[in-house]
Amino acid sequence: MPKAKQTLKPVYDRVPHVEFDLQGPVADYLSAVTQQWLLPAPEANPAMLDIFRDRDRLPRRDKVAWAGEFAGKYVTCCVQILRLTADDSLRQRTASFVSELVTLQDDDGYLGPWERDNRLTGRGRNVRGKPGGTWDAWGHYHIMLGLLLWHEDSGDKAALRCARKIGDLLCSKFLGQKRRGKRLVDTGSTEMNLAPIHSLCLLYRETGKTAYLELARQIQDEFAACAPDGAPLAGDYLQGGLKGVPFFEGPKPRWESLHPIQGMLELHWLDGDTAGRKAFEHLWWSIVETDRHNNGGFTSAEKAQGNPYHQGAIETCCTIAWAAMSIDMLRLTGSSLVADELELSTVNSGIGLHSASGRWVTYNTPMDGVRKASAHDIVFQSREGGPELNCCSVNGPRILGMLSDWGLMQEEGGLVLNWYGPGTMKTQVDGTSVALVQETAYPAEGTVRLRVQPERVCEFSLALRIPYWSERTRVFVNGNKIGGVDAGSYLTLQRRWRKGDIVEIRFDMRPHWWVGEQESKGLVSLYRGPVLLTYDRRYNDMDPEDVPALDATDLRLRSAKQERFGAPAMVMLTAQGTDGRKVRLCDFASAGEGGSPYRTWLTVRKAGRARAFRRDNPLRSHR
Repeated sequence: MPKAKQTLKPVYDRVPHVEFDLQGPVADYLSAVTQQWLLPAPEANPAMLDIFRDRDRLPRRDKVAWAGEFAGKYVTCCVQILRLTADDSLRQRTASFVSELVTLQDDDGYLGPWERDNRLTGRGRNVRGKPGGTWDAWGHYHIMLGLLLWHEDSGDKAALRCARKIGDLLCSKFLGQKRRGKRLVDTGSTEMNLAPIHSLCLLYRETGKTAYLELARQIQDEFAACAPDGAPLAGDYLQGGLKGVPFFEGPKPRWESLHPIQGMLELHWLDGDTAGRKAFEHLWWSIVETDRHNNGGFTSAEKAQGNPYHQGAIETCCTIAWAAMSIDMLRLTGSSLVADELELSTVNSGIGLHSASGRWVTYNTPMDGVRKASAHDIVFQSREGGPELNCCSVNGPRILGMLSDWGLMQEEGGLVLNWYGPGTMKTQVDGTSVALVQETAYPAEGTVRLRVQPERVCEFSLALRIPYWSERTRVFVNGNKIGGVDAGSYLTLQRRWRKGDIVEIRFDMRPHWWVGEQESKGLVSLYRGPVLLTYDRRYNDMDPEDVPALDATDLRLRSAKQERFGAPAMVMLTAQGTDGRKVRLCDFASAGEGGSPYRTWLTVRKAGRARAFRRDNPLRSHR
């Protein structure tokens, strides 16, 4: 069956075949996560697959409602990390894991952990035989997503067959069943169980089978479903978005809703309906305006609160869903502000939610506080055969892997460079091999020396992201200064490129800041480039309650050497306190690595007033 044709094409899209050779801190994290988590995880946690094998066995396994997601999230992480590293051991591990996973699918297509009489019903029985709610369709969504990504890269036909059988099962069970009262929305936990709209769209694009598209459209209609008493059953994402309702005011503001919302945009690509696009854009902007924290993390206590200063837990899975939604927004709009958001989330929360050892991720990566392994905060998810399994442990590496989706993108006639950092990206432009080699210490330093190396002379456009915070960026091509460089936009260089061409970008690394309100009233967050500067007790003599005030007009930021053992900081600066004492500030990503308390909301005088968020004024930035 041939692939389906999209009605619309993204402005920017992932370059499908890029050879990455990333260097610096990100490469260190990728290596550590691969060696310490992705490779050993299946053998260390055999229940990740055994829960499917044992679904109809007695006695029942004691499972969390979302246990079926672990395998799919794991495969998704493996594929996206592989796109960056091409690690042979990880490729073999992923292939063997998928090979075993597909054998655990039942004849009817079911690939979940629940007993036969409760498949895809939203109900299940625990070890004591007591019924409870389940996120069964949610688990199938993640498995479908992982299998489709693996098939895309490996050509594994068994993986695609498995995903199709899941799609066929969903269609046979739910498509056109409204009159019989068997809608997917009626299985409950709708933020989660309506997520297959996303994977069904991806499956339709791959196979062209119209039933998958029809069910996806039906699920979109179910977003507006209500109970007999008029209470909303689902998130009403389409109509709410079109009416201008902020995400946090919608009926389902939990983070899982972002995946059904992604499906709404996929339908836009497939059928050209502008309503889905408009609603998606509104919901994305409403999250930036009201719920994205200073560290790039999303949600407080697992849902949108309409308050970026809220002190509730900033869950790892929430930030990863936000990054996935933001990649779709970047594909949709081609806005450099969206890429700025992705950089903010990745270099701060994205790296910060990982242990530098690669052995664990957090559940909560707070703005102020301490960092704990997910096994500390959500140990209740641990079960026999899966001592390290929880929603965040199997999902965390994805935010690093998603760099393969947005770091280097393509548009008609050229390339779009979003990710700055040491290393090489090599791809094809109109059949010509082109390598982009970055020599830089960014984001610790502001100069990027980019060597453009086509195998032969060729003409194409190269769009460079100019971050909103870099108000005085200077760009040179082969030593010649380029004009028209505007913050918060792309600078497009259209030329015949020759091997040896050098583009030098000098970013404006003067500090900028975000003046807090509500719970953070009277406090300020400082940034240097995209990096959130953070007080960490392990680098300072004073304790958190004794950190001196700083002066925004006289910070006197100076580079400093690290003088402690443990995972190194990517950025280390000293600032001059108003009482004469010096405060060491490190990057947020490494703050708290040793278990020490840290703070990102600091007392900073003369920082001015907080300004209302505007789309042309991201991050409430000041200088």
